[in-house]
Amino acid sequence: MNKELIIKVSIALSLFHLFTFSPLLAQMRVNLGEDSPLRKLQIAEMATANLYVDSVDEAKLVEDAIRGMLEKLDPHSQYSTPKEVKAMNEPLNGNFEGIGVQFNMIEDTLLVIQPVTNGPSEKVGIIAGDRIVSVNDTAIAGVKMSKEEIMKRLRGPKDTKVKLGVVRSGIKDQLTFIVVRDKIPVKSIDAVYMIRPTIGYIRIGNFGATTYEEFLTAMSTLRSQGMKQLLLDLQENGGGYLQAAADIANEFLQAGDLIVYTQGRRQPRRDYRADGRGTFKDGRVVVLVDEYTASAAEIVTGAIQDQDRGLVVGRRTFGKGLVQRPIDLPDGSMIRLTIAHYYTPSGRCIQKPYVKGKQMDYAMDMVNRLKHGELTNADSIHFADSLKFETLREHRTVYGGGGIMPDYFVPLDTTRYTPLHRQLAAKSIVLQHCLRYVDNHRKQLKKQYPEFGAFKQQFEVPKTLVDDILAEGKKQKIEAKDDEELQRTLPYLNLQLKALIARDLWDMTEYFSVFNEQNDAVLKALETLEK
Repeated sequence: MNKELIIKVSIALSLFHLFTFSPLLAQMRVNLGEDSPLRKLQIAEMATANLYVDSVDEAKLVEDAIRGMLEKLDPHSQYSTPKEVKAMNEPLNGNFEGIGVQFNMIEDTLLVIQPVTNGPSEKVGIIAGDRIVSVNDTAIAGVKMSKEEIMKRLRGPKDTKVKLGVVRSGIKDQLTFIVVRDKIPVKSIDAVYMIRPTIGYIRIGNFGATTYEEFLTAMSTLRSQGMKQLLLDLQENGGGYLQAAADIANEFLQAGDLIVYTQGRRQPRRDYRADGRGTFKDGRVVVLVDEYTASAAEIVTGAIQDQDRGLVVGRRTFGKGLVQRPIDLPDGSMIRLTIAHYYTPSGRCIQKPYVKGKQMDYAMDMVNRLKHGELTNADSIHFADSLKFETLREHRTVYGGGGIMPDYFVPLDTTRYTPLHRQLAAKSIVLQHCLRYVDNHRKQLKKQYPEFGAFKQQFEVPKTLVDDILAEGKKQKIEAKDDEELQRTLPYLNLQLKALIARDLWDMTEYFSVFNEQNDAVLKALETLEK
């Protein structure tokens, strides 16, 4: 065996020294006899790399082998490249390093929607409506540069400087700003406001490293404004960190209450219980969920439902109840390996059924739910008697079998979001025209509506804006099939436009404040609380 081959074998074997946390893997390190599967895999890789007729990319070979192994397991065990790991971790870690602006693209120009408060860009004087046209003297406008490439140029290590060329409405000459990059917070809570005089509203987008702190701040703010009851919106929340979910559930529960437990073939049962120090153990709670509510969000939902702490409104949740352990690899890549299941306090397994290796069938679950009528009709949902469980205090019937079934079902309204509206949105016609409208009328709108409350009550979307959107759609051969579809499109289109304008003038809280007034699930939750 030549020296290069010996080095490769040594590197492969050294990977196992990373896994000393597991007795099972430690045993595997020892068991490397001639007949071991690992030895077989090593020989196959070395033979291919050294003897194959054409040159091969060894890193790609290994990645493909890892992916191939994991694809035969459950749908949530996965391999991620270093680049994918970084992108995946940013929203969960709570920050990234950059210049601190919310932006969008109008055609091929970067438009600043809002600078991050007290962020690097705001500190040097960049304002909403500015167009960033160059980065370090390289043009990024009018050159068909991708959004990803622009973000790559704007982001960079903390304390590094970047030179921005900016075009500002009303200023003839191009402006130049030197921005010192810094850590930019990534919020996981999308909206916080008083939706009714005594009812607070919090929408959590995911469960990250800073979610619990954000949640405590939000609760404190709402209590100071008179909150007695809470609407916790977990719609479209895909999950995140288990500990963040447990910490938030703890805020609602009594000392000793079980929040969730995990258990696997090689993982003994582990209970997560409330410590009794929660700050909202008495006020009424309603949790909003839908078919995209998953994982950590299902843990919070299941705990509140099973402990009879509050009611759940919406549609059956996604059903991701598999616990992944991250295994970091030397090059920055990662394996997320499923090691256990989540169980709600009543003993329900959150995970929906799957067949190992049948990833496509699993991915089609949402389409199948829609086809079978589950998203639109509660009568289409059937559970076997063997899946019946009881809540722990009031002994209400709840069901296992995957996901959390709400106490109050709210059907998906498939008639409101018409094919015309979907196509206009998919082609970015709605967003582009809305951005252009705000860009042209920002000063006028801010002067007319200095406070959001006045905007929410009085502002009406101009007919000219809607007409422009429909005209652009017609140019791209997107039209209503008849007048009935057009009339069904207009109310929801106007609502979306008003919400987008509110977002661009203020933030996401104001966006949801507008949208929620016609959200069927939110209105049902409010009805439940107001009873």
